[in-house]
Amino acid sequence: MSVLRGEAHYGWAATCVERFGRAPVQILHEGNSIRHVAEFEGRPGRRPLTYDEVQALFDAADGIAEEKRSRGRKGALTAMRDSALLKCFYAYGLRRQEMCGLDVADLRHNPELPRLDRFGALFVRLGKASNGSPPKRRTVFTVPEFDWIADVLDHYLTDLRPRFDVGRHPALWVTERRGRLSRRSANDAFENARRAAGLPDDLELHSMRHSTITHLVEFGYPERFVQDQAGHRVAATTAIYTGVSDEYRSRLLKSKLTARHAELWET
Repeated sequence: MSVLRGEAHYGWAATCVERFGRAPVQILHEGNSIRHVAEFEGRPGRRPLTYDEVQALFDAADGIAEEKRSRGRKGALTAMRDSALLKCFYAYGLRRQEMCGLDVADLRHNPELPRLDRFGALFVRLGKASNGSPPKRRTVFTVPEFDWIADVLDHYLTDLRPRFDVGRHPALWVTERRGRLSRRSANDAFENARRAAGLPDDLELHSMRHSTITHLVEFGYPERFVQDQAGHRVAATTAIYTGVSDEYRSRLLKSKLTARHAELWET
């Protein structure tokens, strides 16, 4: 609330004039404040998925792949790749350009998690640029809650990717035409699974990024860690992506109340 709005009740302006010789004025207002450059991020289709919705999406993607594989239908290999791709989107919360631009060489070890081998982190080379600057680079770590992605990626690299017969092509995500996966194909993978799962039509692939960021917050990771994982320059952008559930808020409130009552009993 602006300090000026309470002046009639508290006399702040008069007090400031008396003590400092100047009355307070509002510095930031709609006329001189910079709006967020991506207001469309508030669209309903870019809300976080619930945990049940994420699981339903993965089950649907696996189901599509299994149905095509069991019947020997064309596109089974692509469907299996798409299933792994969607799980990777959720595990790391990357943008489409960042995910499709990954090379196999961008898989990194994390000395703190040696059991994950080369799947301890991803090195993102094509991060979102700003103000005409080149793409920003960052390392996105595999968090313990998502360490299952190591098995997914290992299966993809060991059993699936070689069957695309891409030779020495550097791309991590490849196509049956022996090229790099496009952002449009990534969108198609999400839409196919979304329809099969019966999820709302307005959900978009970018919802996966919102889901990852939100769930990291719910897991209790510090705001700065989540911001760095997401590749956001300012924390305010990360806040836009975050939509914690009522269940999480209730748990947080309960824990705070429990701690507060414990303190009162101790005193």
